[in-house]
Amino acid sequence: MIGLLLAVSSSVFGEVSDIIGKSSIQKHRASVYTVGFLTLIFGIIFFSINALLRGVFIFSPESLPTLTLRIILEIILSVITITALGRANRSTFGFVRTLTIPLLFVVDLIMGYSVGGFQMFGMFLISAVVLFVSLSKKVDKRGIGLLFFSATLPVATISLYKYDINNFNSVEAEQIIVSFCLLIFFCGAAILKAKENPFAYLKKPRFILQATMSGLASAVGGFAYAFLAPSVATTALRAGSVLSATLSGDFYFKEKHRLLKIAIATGIIGGLFFLV
Repeated sequence: MIGLLLAVSSSVFGEVSDIIGKSSIQKHRASVYTVGFLTLIFGIIFFSINALLRGVFIFSPESLPTLTLRIILEIILSVITITALGRANRSTFGFVRTLTIPLLFVVDLIMGYSVGGFQMFGMFLISAVVLFVSLSKKVDKRGIGLLFFSATLPVATISLYKYDINNFNSVEAEQIIVSFCLLIFFCGAAILKAKENPFAYLKKPRFILQATMSGLASAVGGFAYAFLAPSVATTALRAGSVLSATLSGDFYFKEKHRLLKIAIATGIIGGLFFLV
């Protein structure tokens, strides 16, 4: 129960951060790059402190080829995802990005891993619902191309991540290095391209709240894995994200077709639990 509460809390914190980020981009209060910087900064601090306390920062120079490729792909993915955050409806954003999970199962099948009947049904259900979302005239399509890209590219980044932590680096080292590189990119892009000082935004209550909520989402989500099996924790986090995005889209952003989107969210969440 504690693990599920942590997973749900993480999803809520992440949603609050995304609401502020989306609103800031749409109202031109901050660029995509500053929002990216604020999304990352407190999460990195948490990972760094956790790694230092546990003494588990293990890095192998032999990982540099795959790690460098992953960093490049993560930068591309992050820019696309945050751009989509500003353009797409919250509910559509939550729906389409769940496509990553069935795609990862497809990769597992190709690699020769066994996938059970319930998991196959879950893959089919999620894929069918996302296909319906992409075809339905009642679902806003703004940013949907970016969303599909942000749902498929993680197949490569997660595969590289798994390879690195299985063969070279500790989880903490891999995540901290990649996150710091992303932070440096977003900071540099905010200063040089958007002409914004991202650190100055940390003096404003609205953006302090965004950064804090994002950091809490990372920290609390990490603790959820200590109480739940990895597959259950991942499913709970994804399900919570879909539900919170659907609710914020309805109540905060006043999106239309409430019943349809509740049905879509129910289908996706059901598919996620079949994958466990």
